[in-house]
Amino acid sequence: MVSSSSHPQLERLANSVLQPGFVGTTEAPDWLRRRIADGLGAVVLFGRNIVDREQVAALTASLRAENPDLIVAIDEEAGDVTRMEAWTGASRPGNLALGAVDDVDLTESVARDIGRELHAAGVSLNYAPSADVNSNPLNPVIGVRSFGARSDVVSRHTAAWIRGLQTAGVAACAKHFPGHGDASVDPHFGLPQVTGTAAEIARTALPPFIAATEAGVRAIMTAHLLVPAYDPALPATLSPRILNDLLRGELGFEGMVVTDGIEMGAVTDRYGIDGATVRAVAGGVDAVCVGGDSAEQSTVELLAGALVKAVLDGRLPEERLTEASGRVREFAAWSGRRSRAVARAGGHSDLASGDRSDIGLVAARRAVRVHRRPDAAAPPLPLTAAPHVVELSPVMNPAVDGGTPWGVADPLRDLRPDTTSVRLTQPELDDHDGPDEVLDRAALAPADGRALVVVVRDAARHRWMSDTLTRLLRTRPDALVVEMGVPTGATLGAVHMITHGATRVSGIAIAEMLTGTV
Repeated sequence: MVSSSSHPQLERLANSVLQPGFVGTTEAPDWLRRRIADGLGAVVLFGRNIVDREQVAALTASLRAENPDLIVAIDEEAGDVTRMEAWTGASRPGNLALGAVDDVDLTESVARDIGRELHAAGVSLNYAPSADVNSNPLNPVIGVRSFGARSDVVSRHTAAWIRGLQTAGVAACAKHFPGHGDASVDPHFGLPQVTGTAAEIARTALPPFIAATEAGVRAIMTAHLLVPAYDPALPATLSPRILNDLLRGELGFEGMVVTDGIEMGAVTDRYGIDGATVRAVAGGVDAVCVGGDSAEQSTVELLAGALVKAVLDGRLPEERLTEASGRVREFAAWSGRRSRAVARAGGHSDLASGDRSDIGLVAARRAVRVHRRPDAAAPPLPLTAAPHVVELSPVMNPAVDGGTPWGVADPLRDLRPDTTSVRLTQPELDDHDGPDEVLDRAALAPADGRALVVVVRDAARHRWMSDTLTRLLRTRPDALVVEMGVPTGATLGAVHMITHGATRVSGIAIAEMLTGTV
């Protein structure tokens, strides 16, 4: 590998297109500070960097002391994908809940509230919203992150979300181009493929991205998936046909194009992380996001060196790297002006004083849907006695922080301390005693003579979960079922409550309904 330090001008260009994560909460590591001083264009914050918003504000200020124009990015979709509230659970519902309410003013208000908090913390770019149309209900990685399964709903709420966030002084980033909603493979582990024709994709997946550009978005994130209708050989992140011909040519997008996490298996399994980085920039990407799982100095050195070497050996034209660097600088200048304009206007004084808006809880309450089976005997709501809660917990995809609190039991216990609960996973149900014995002991026996509340999360996507729910309902047809993932359309249990997301506020909204506290 060619040492990038022996080619300082190329090294600065290479640094400028990288957007790495890092480890640290109180201060950035020395290697990152040196990279920023040497032209690094951006850094990305993850849950590991966050304690509270005051700490994040101090951290971002220290980073910008090295470069005032540094882009500070975060992946704060709210809902199930939150970084700012990874340890507490999101105080605002995600996209599917907002799409279910279908009130664009509410969506804009929620996004503005997110933007106000991020702006106060010193963040200038948010990798959100997801503009994916979740046309495959079994999608393993999008699901509740989408505003819905209809292009018109997703389009109008994508635009509203962007308007709200950018009004608060934080730049939005529409993702994952050209649309990840019809995929059936998680790109963290393999290469998804979208099989629709170009006409079908143009009709279903592209309208939200068109709406995003019309709403003023200046950043778009690529998808690590194969779209044979446009390019049968290269994933979208690496494809000039998709990035140059389609996104820039047909759609006329002139802003910054950034990759999804470049360390994902969809691109690294075939090209390596360094090869994928070079191919992405050569193919039309302007910025490379890295650091979800690769937050080491060695990774950034590897990628910068790979870009320099690719220029020197002719695989990456220097003009292309210069063009990408220029787009990053233009974006940084634009997002910086937007952020400073909000600061000069005196915004966010309420955040500085510690006050929080309740718009997230308002939205979560409005997103709840309740269906009753007329042929089933159900306990009346609100419940007159504390229930037993059984939560069936899946393994989440890597986009969702596995430690983020979710569910109904804890918020219900805050209102009714005598609530009992158990959380079950697939391995626990598959132990040597078998699922029936486990359910009898942990779920059914404690609920004897009491209301039983069963909480599921994407039951249709997890066979073990739907089978477990069937077993429980066979014995307790009067159970109340809470779906905190993507609903199937079927009414499950005597009462079926749908939250359209597993956020903390969604759990609170259900707890309030069960106890009659609202």
